[in-house]
Amino acid sequence: MDAVYLAVALFLLLTLVAGLWRVLRGPTAADRMLAAQLFGTTAVACVLLLAQLYQRPSLRDVALVFALLAAVAAVAFVRRAWREKS
Repeated sequence: MDAVYLAVALFLLLTLVAGLWRVLRGPTAADRMLAAQLFGTTAVACVLLLAQLYQRPSLRDVALVFALLAAVAAVAFVRRAWREKS
């Protein structure tokens, strides 16, 4: 079962590479922000997988902090983008 967790974590890390490409090449700021949200979501998923794999409940708290930071980053982006359009 450990190999399955590690394989899924590796797959999630590969999606981060795809997201990084979108951040660098994204045609619009919205594309870049969605890719940044992908980073946050994938980080949460990776940390939760590692928490399950290594049986460390404290890593679940770290995943919760990552999720909250991703939400704050999205709100900050929307506020900044809304202000630039006005």
